[in-house]
Amino acid sequence: MVLPETRTRQNRDTSPRGEGKKRWSTTIVLLLCSTTVLFPFYVAFSMAFKTGEQAVDGEAFTLPSPWSVEGFVQAWALTDYPRAFAVSVFITAVAVTGTVLASAMASYAISRNWDRKFFRWSFYYLLSAMFLPFPVLALSQVKLTGMAGLANPAGVALLHVMFQLSFSTLLFTAFLRSLPHELEESARMDGASTWFTFWRIVFPLMAPMSATVAIFAFLKSWNDFMMPSMIIEDSSLQTLPVIQEVFQTQFSNNYHVSFASYLMAMAPAVIAYVISQRWVMSGLTQGAVK
Repeated sequence: MVLPETRTRQNRDTSPRGEGKKRWSTTIVLLLCSTTVLFPFYVAFSMAFKTGEQAVDGEAFTLPSPWSVEGFVQAWALTDYPRAFAVSVFITAVAVTGTVLASAMASYAISRNWDRKFFRWSFYYLLSAMFLPFPVLALSQVKLTGMAGLANPAGVALLHVMFQLSFSTLLFTAFLRSLPHELEESARMDGASTWFTFWRIVFPLMAPMSATVAIFAFLKSWNDFMMPSMIIEDSSLQTLPVIQEVFQTQFSNNYHVSFASYLMAMAPAVIAYVISQRWVMSGLTQGAVK
């Protein structure tokens, strides 16, 4: 039984005026959140396209006049951008590929053998690794990579795969539980092996979640600063985020060069996310519903 006061309150909340207030409040919140992101980006963009004289004047909020690519040219030379970009691409490509393949196979084995204690406890073991961030294990990892001859970009890529395996397996396992088993059962009735069933039937169906895992792995690997700076011994093989540290020291007053370098470093990550965001949202929503 619904009391008259409750019914009146419900009607008031669903009225056009109430919906309009909710819409305006949501819009205001979104504008405030967007401002916190777009305003610093606007400052970085405007400073990057200014000349050295304009940047020194401290007018960070005005548009460049005239527009100049002087900062980008100097940043390209100072950071040896092609080399650092190639190293970052190598580490990120290996990390993304390894994370997607390893976590997909692990999650398939766990989800399809959940009734067995070994696979169930293996899942719990992987989840427990999420509570061990790299800074906690930094010294041991530096020692182990040095002993194994992996104090290079290959070692960083391998560590990225290992540290992202837990979260990625969690996402894949949740997604696999929403997939029907009938397709796999029919394939096995036709004589297909488990390996064939996974690669030809299951893995293509995991494409939305694979894109989600890939973009998370990409952002984590591309933007990582601590791990490459501690693992890679050769300074000429450092990644783009580590190279940016040069502008915190001897070139800290060249604001237009610094901001130009920052934009060049983060541009690939922004472009990758803009292109793949629809697959990311699709994978997360499908994995949340069984």
